[in-house]
Amino acid sequence: MDKIMVYLDDPEFSQHQLAPMKNRMAGPSEQATHWILVACPPHLTRHASRWISPAALESWRAMWAQDLFAQLVPALQTQGDQVTTVLARGDLVALTQKLQTKHGVAHVMDARRPKFGQDLPPLTVDQPKENSSNWSIPAAVTGLGAALMLASE
Repeated sequence: MDKIMVYLDDPEFSQHQLAPMKNRMAGPSEQATHWILVACPPHLTRHASRWISPAALESWRAMWAQDLFAQLVPALQTQGDQVTTVLARGDLVALTQKLQTKHGVAHVMDARRPKFGQDLPPLTVDQPKENSSNWSIPAAVTGLGAALMLASE
């Protein structure tokens, strides 16, 4: 059985990322796949989280993950594949190692939506760092400003 560990944070984006993998796994081999779906809920801002109790925050995270899984799990189970759902808490590298110890060796797939000007935390120890920097937004704004100045002259 092939095992794939998928980290998710947006159902629409994740469906587009999973479609090629699902179709490839449903090829002529007809080997069942064990999908380990890991929900990565968005972080609340410091100001919003200060007014919410830790129990209410955990309840919100659980409901958010349940909604995410409700949109993705039925499509993955149509071909008889096994699906395990997990809610991410804390360090993702440690969670990946823990899940690989529990379920055995699995392919790790990052299906989280990239965010502009923000690096996503790595999933494995050997995952290469992204080369974006904090200057990407100001540089884009400066370039756009220069283009507008040249166009106005």
